[in-house]
Amino acid sequence: MSEPDIKQQVSAFYDQVGWQMEADGQYQNARYEDLRPVSAEYIHNCHLRINRHLAPTGKYLLDAGSGPVQYAEYLTYSKGYQRRVCADISLVALTEARQRLDEHGLYVVTDVAHLPFASDTFDGVVSLHTLHHLSLEDQTRAYHELHRVLAPGKTAVVVNGWTESVLMKRWQRWVSGMERLGNWIAKLRGKQTAKPATVKSSQPQGTFIQKLNADWLRQQLGGWVKFDILVWRSVSVRWLRAIIHAPLLGKLWLRLLYAMEERNPRWYGENGQYPLIVLHKEKIGAGESPEGAS
Repeated sequence: MSEPDIKQQVSAFYDQVGWQMEADGQYQNARYEDLRPVSAEYIHNCHLRINRHLAPTGKYLLDAGSGPVQYAEYLTYSKGYQRRVCADISLVALTEARQRLDEHGLYVVTDVAHLPFASDTFDGVVSLHTLHHLSLEDQTRAYHELHRVLAPGKTAVVVNGWTESVLMKRWQRWVSGMERLGNWIAKLRGKQTAKPATVKSSQPQGTFIQKLNADWLRQQLGGWVKFDILVWRSVSVRWLRAIIHAPLLGKLWLRLLYAMEERNPRWYGENGQYPLIVLHKEKIGAGESPEGAS
């Protein structure tokens, strides 16, 4: 399948399925997140990690692959900016984003690998769960584009997902065992059993996903941009749903996990499920571009 065909089908999926509101007020795409109360505090804190790496104030924040800006925490990223520029391939996503941001937002239908903005424009850039929808070639191009439009001395934050997580592979047997136990308990209670998840991480069906690893990222970015690989969230949705439960002190275990991630963000970023990648752009006149850091 050609790259234009893939992008067209990704756009169609989100227009027709992913960003359609359901009866409970959640987007269909939110079904690929763990929305249970037991996980809410942990997920909330992970969302807020983005703010640490953005300039707190500025003129324009670019949200590359903005979607509908669906979670309340997402709104905090542009709180100190004059305008938030939402760029997305889905017109439905941008229409929904306008409902949340109104005049605080500007809305552009575009491909994040070919941004229609001048260089050095944005005081901050975020791109959340977007780049893995692109081909490997376009992912590299997208990183270049995000860095190009970023103002000197500023940072961009990308949240993505690795193809295979070292940490999640270690937990695979536990996850499968807990899923079987959960189905057995559901049968005893006369409830409908859910089949164990077969989709990796929070990958939505109907899209085209190519995820990477830290070594590939270093090969692509090293030598032309300074960057850090930190942790956004080290565990997958499947892990959360299988392992974390309120009667088993799930909230306490997630607090412990969060503390461990905070203590060693680089290890959990490289070996967990979802890395937080920070791109740094040097100030003008600061010298040659440094080697990539991770």
